[in-house]
Amino acid sequence: MKIVVAIKQVPERDAALSIAPGGRWVDESELAYAINEPDAYALEEALRLKESLGQAGCEVVAISAGPERVLSTLRDALAKGADRAIHIAVDDLGERDTLGVARLLAEAIRAEAPELVLTGLQSEDLGLGQTGVVLAELLGIPHATIILQVEFAGADAGVPTGLKVKRELEDGWFQHVEMALPALLTIQSGGNKLRYATLMGIKRAKSKETKTVAAAADAAPPTVKLARVYLPERQKQTEMLTGTADEIAAKLVEKLRTEARVL
Repeated sequence: MKIVVAIKQVPERDAALSIAPGGRWVDESELAYAINEPDAYALEEALRLKESLGQAGCEVVAISAGPERVLSTLRDALAKGADRAIHIAVDDLGERDTLGVARLLAEAIRAEAPELVLTGLQSEDLGLGQTGVVLAELLGIPHATIILQVEFAGADAGVPTGLKVKRELEDGWFQHVEMALPALLTIQSGGNKLRYATLMGIKRAKSKETKTVAAAADAAPPTVKLARVYLPERQKQTEMLTGTADEIAAKLVEKLRTEARVL
């Protein structure tokens, strides 16, 4: 059994962002990077599935596209328990659309022929939530999204042949789906508790294989052109609500629901 986990390196959540000269992207010179959080949950799910089969019955392969700095995130994945890593060397990832990124990943994943592919639900920097679904289409395998729990189902000669997954829907509803393998799942954050890399895991990561491959020649070229990146403009607006306490409360709730959209 082979599980491939696609991960993305993104700026850390508390990183201070500033606009680069030219105004077309953020200044990356002093940014600190980390694994995309939903992808961290995808990795955690893969490691739990591996443990359910036994260490010798499953291989977890982490894959990521980007510049050389992506190797640090792949090393973190290896330290947490991934068996090996694949780095797709490309310096213009931010200029590629969803299809372009998915094609980069698909070419490398297809060569691995995995039974299961896991991705995060979406990336923290762009938040499109499309790459996993497009990747499944390119690989020609079924997919399910917004997954909180995964377990293997069925077996042939001790090898799982299917999955049982729990999908998160709206308003506290969930859907339980059975799927055949191979398949692709996009993992929602919060389904499991993330593990930390141990000192022993960090030491072992140094001896694990990390292969760097060139971007596929037939992958889509850069297609996204950013005209301008800017910080949101701060605006202040004060409105006095009048009436009885009940009337004011009703007006406030309505504005929070329809204008602020926080309810």
